[in-house]
Amino acid sequence: MKKLTIYILLLSLTVSYSQELNIPVFTQYLADNSFVVSPTYAGIGDNIKIRANGLTQWVGIKGAPDNQSLYMDARLGNRSGVGLSLYNDRNGNTVQKGFKASFAHHLTLDYYSKQYLSLGISYNYNTFKIDIHNFRPTESMPVIDPRVTDDRYIANNNFDVGALYRNKGFYFSFNASNILPKKIDNFVGVEPDLLLNYQAYTGIVLVNPRDKKIEIEPSLYFQYFDSDDRSSTDVNIKVRKFSRNEDYVWGGISYRFLNDQFFNPLNLGPMVGFNKSNFYFGYAYQITINELSGYNAGTHMVTIGFDFLQGISECECTQTRSHVK
Repeated sequence: MKKLTIYILLLSLTVSYSQELNIPVFTQYLADNSFVVSPTYAGIGDNIKIRANGLTQWVGIKGAPDNQSLYMDARLGNRSGVGLSLYNDRNGNTVQKGFKASFAHHLTLDYYSKQYLSLGISYNYNTFKIDIHNFRPTESMPVIDPRVTDDRYIANNNFDVGALYRNKGFYFSFNASNILPKKIDNFVGVEPDLLLNYQAYTGIVLVNPRDKKIEIEPSLYFQYFDSDDRSSTDVNIKVRKFSRNEDYVWGGISYRFLNDQFFNPLNLGPMVGFNKSNFYFGYAYQITINELSGYNAGTHMVTIGFDFLQGISECECTQTRSHVK
């Protein structure tokens, strides 16, 4: 038990340390919301899209990470898009809140072969603080450290940039997040000042030749953190089944691992969802595959969304696959 307690403490400290590096991405992007991983997806579609995510990690462990986020994007004219994301992320007694405002422009590389290039940029505003109001004396530490006199609040401004290439059902996006160094406390000297991290997201949508209403979408999502050379990869697969009026149900599974530990996954999770009359619902469950697995009920994520003000663009570079034949 003592070993497990130490393991949980070290893991919590690691997640807290990395929390300022990047808002955690689990499988939110698979809930028909690729805008989560790159601003380049803003405005691709025939309507305004809203997705709200609620995520609770390691259910059953007190103080486990908890995240709420809201994503909105819309087309601006025929070839551009704008987006906004808001988030609230708590990990134990550390709290992050902020937003991203994004702009994307979409270009047609070749009209006949349906090749498109999208470029995007996001302005990020992030706040970080320690919730000292939750600090309580314990038997082992009857007096709270007198040096803890404030919430260590700090705010930062930063930018993301990205590019997205699409060719029929194939897509590949590359994104660089937090390209500017972060302000740090020079008197402490233990904060990471390099927040730069990279993401690559690629996949292909395959239509079943025997049933055009069924789509299979394998994909990969790669993350690399410049500060400490950590990296991870998600291997995903989704299957959609469309009805006559373009409503659909879908299911899939995601497998995440550190890139130096392919056969030792971080988590494994099934996903299901549906889109009915422009209302979207998705649920994802991730099984924790490590020493904590016996002490928590996994990670749960719920996504609710709405698509409205439908209007097909005159440029195929911002149309969805259902309109690009």
